[in-house]
Amino acid sequence: MSLIVQKYGGSSVADADGIKRVAKRIVETRKAGNEVVVVVSAMGDTTDELLDLAESVSPLPAGRELDMLLTAGERISMALLAMAIRSLGVEARSYTGSQAGMITDARHGKARIVDVTPGRVREALDVGAIAIVAGFQGVNRGTGDITTLGRGGSDTTAVALAAALGADVCEIYTDVDGIFTADPRVVPSARKIDRITSEEMLELAASGAKVLYIRAVEYARRHGVTLHVRSSFNNNEGTLVVNPQDGDTMEEPIISGIAADLGEAKITVVGVPDIPGKAAQIFTIVASTDANIDMIVQNVSAASTGLTDISFTLPKLEGALVLRALEAAQVDVGFRALQYDDQIGKLALVGAGMRTNAGVSAKLFTALFDAGINIEMISTSEIRISVVTRADTINEAVRVVHSAFGLDGDETAQVHGGTGR
Repeated sequence: MSLIVQKYGGSSVADADGIKRVAKRIVETRKAGNEVVVVVSAMGDTTDELLDLAESVSPLPAGRELDMLLTAGERISMALLAMAIRSLGVEARSYTGSQAGMITDARHGKARIVDVTPGRVREALDVGAIAIVAGFQGVNRGTGDITTLGRGGSDTTAVALAAALGADVCEIYTDVDGIFTADPRVVPSARKIDRITSEEMLELAASGAKVLYIRAVEYARRHGVTLHVRSSFNNNEGTLVVNPQDGDTMEEPIISGIAADLGEAKITVVGVPDIPGKAAQIFTIVASTDANIDMIVQNVSAASTGLTDISFTLPKLEGALVLRALEAAQVDVGFRALQYDDQIGKLALVGAGMRTNAGVSAKLFTALFDAGINIEMISTSEIRISVVTRADTINEAVRVVHSAFGLDGDETAQVHGGTGR
């Protein structure tokens, strides 16, 4: 008997028909002789609707109360799904994140898992029941308060439960057939990837690929959890995300995929004294806001002034907070001005094979040049090249680069639910 953890996103349980379809799939998995744990997200756009509702009654809702509100979405999904499974003649028990043993730190809105004690889930499995767990949420032991894990938290919940229970696989169900070489909404000819390493998936997730969230991929890699990303709308095989084993000699493709991100902004600190310690001072201030910095570029110092410019990218949602922190320290740091640009797009080319293949950068830059697309920033790692362009050119950039590297397939990729989650 295998133990399988399945996670269903909001588009898969968006309405009653979707919940009944998911329930049927879960029951089929159980009747095939497997133990099944299911993690669910809130139905459709419920989380966004709850956020809008909170903002309509309070311009700055308290984190504790916001978490109490937002966790209601997943609790609705878990209860309805358990009812649907029971109607098919199979025992199912639903649990909130705290009941399922998801222990987190005390940060509201972006809590991190510190322990998983799934005793009640294990008890349900031992008596032959299917365990349904509300994703995205946990509890802090110190305060006793309910917490949420942030966007993508249901993926992380599923992976954490899979690791704690020793599951054979963690299946992430979405509205596309797996992980593609690019977003199929942008590149209809994108090809499904059958197998990808966790290292490559981490780079794609960090670069804007939304089918899996980076925290879930990190957790899976660290705890040796195999992920299977597949569609809840059919029975097709999806994409396996695996940790390469020692001695694995399978040759990786040069390029596995392309990701794009329109959720970042660029801040330029203008006229920074080019003396030791200034960059450290600036990024210490940025770090105090808990902002996540991505790409950093420092210009060559102007000999006549001894000043330089430092640019970096970060999530748009964190831009205003970082700007305020830097403005407050302007006199102390000694820079001349700040520039903020939220009309940028980031494209990332990812592939483990580029470690041993020359000419990848040249082909990327030539493709963008031929399409008349200007590059503003460049960043690289062993298996990734990222560039920043204008936001209004990013989709075209993805398409031309996808074609330049021969990633186009012969069939049109299908998106069943329309959101990619």
